[in-house]
Amino acid sequence: MRTNRNAIYLLAGILYLTSGFIKAHNELIMPGLPDLQQRAEVQNRWLKQRLDTLIPALMREANVDMWVLIAREYNEDPVVETMLPATWMSARRRMILIFYDQGEQGGVERLAVSRYPVGDIFPSAWDPKAQPDQWTRVAQIIKERNPGNIAVNISDTFPLADGLSVSQQRQFQEALGNTLSARLVSHDTLAIGWLETRIPAEMATYQSIMRVAHRIVERGLSEEVITPGVTTTDDVVWWYRETLAELKVSPWCQPSVSVQRQGMSTFEIEKMVLENGSLILPGDLVHVDFCMSYMGLKTDTQQMAYVRRPNEQNAPEGLRNGLKAANKVQDALTENFKTGRSGNEILFAAREEAIAQGLTPTIYTHPIGYHGHGAGPSIGSWEQQEGNPGTGDYKMRANTAYSIELNAIETVPEWDDQKVRFMLEVDGFFNGTDFSYIDGRQTDLLLIPRK
Repeated sequence: MRTNRNAIYLLAGILYLTSGFIKAHNELIMPGLPDLQQRAEVQNRWLKQRLDTLIPALMREANVDMWVLIAREYNEDPVVETMLPATWMSARRRMILIFYDQGEQGGVERLAVSRYPVGDIFPSAWDPKAQPDQWTRVAQIIKERNPGNIAVNISDTFPLADGLSVSQQRQFQEALGNTLSARLVSHDTLAIGWLETRIPAEMATYQSIMRVAHRIVERGLSEEVITPGVTTTDDVVWWYRETLAELKVSPWCQPSVSVQRQGMSTFEIEKMVLENGSLILPGDLVHVDFCMSYMGLKTDTQQMAYVRRPNEQNAPEGLRNGLKAANKVQDALTENFKTGRSGNEILFAAREEAIAQGLTPTIYTHPIGYHGHGAGPSIGSWEQQEGNPGTGDYKMRANTAYSIELNAIETVPEWDDQKVRFMLEVDGFFNGTDFSYIDGRQTDLLLIPRK
């Protein structure tokens, strides 16, 4: 009996250790990535759903009868870029897309005044043999429908809603003549609303997209990539780039990696490399800023890791508490998300709440989706904590995603009360009532090497 009992104890111990290994291993498992053809098919399905559901709602909300988007090859309107099939790398020659609201019963008509139909979503409404002049054909279509107003993408405030070039505006107005040109209007809410709104089908996949980004970041901040005293910050940057290339996933910005360490005189990222050098050493606090574009959607992630010294089991408590302070700033910010509240109003409320808790916050949060620094309300900028005129006045809407980007400055007792900047960035979704992180957030420093 004793032998059997010992065997049971031994087996239980093995199972316990094995389960711990499997759990730790699973935390770094990369989600499966569909092949390029599958990704394109999903993106095209999303695009059709978006055109069918979002465009009518946005046009009616803005009281717009017709929306005309004009782009030329390699000089695309940012909105037009997001309305092309996944296999189209750019607009072709001059491309003119027209949306015309025929009312609740008739729906929104979609036309392409171009030499080619745009996939199966914008049928071509121009036969160059019958009418060689493209602008004349555009004018004919508009005169036949006689809209009360015609929206175009011109904006003093939002670059993403300012896609109509000067030459194309001039030629368009010449083709329309004075009477129809007088009906031209500009509505930021059409372009921004289209770009910022996420549909349920996209959000069903966004978590997997974010999980890919998080796994790549975590692998880069581990002993798989970093050997203290050997690996440089540039080595890690290019490991990220090579990993994305292997996965057939694109960066939308160059990754950055920096370190803070005891005894340095600055915590400004731009000066860290000059003071600390690029070599990663035991005792360093490592920071990564990582950007990824996958299936047309962007991710933006910043995480931090501590390089353990020999015989050190964890990061110093002051560093761990500093990360928690940054988490508290995140809470102060996202708790103030509310439909109809402007980016500036959210910024001011969040800062007031964080400062009242004894924190030292800097908030520079931005929308994310089709673009990394996406369409929607800006919530501070790193150099401007007094609000952003224009972009910060735009009001938060439901079904929008944000990159919660910010930092907290804390003194670290174990580093002789040195000030350290704890920088985090993580993406989340606001459904109009509640905010949630798309794939969780960092609440503990990663350790190099892992325990």
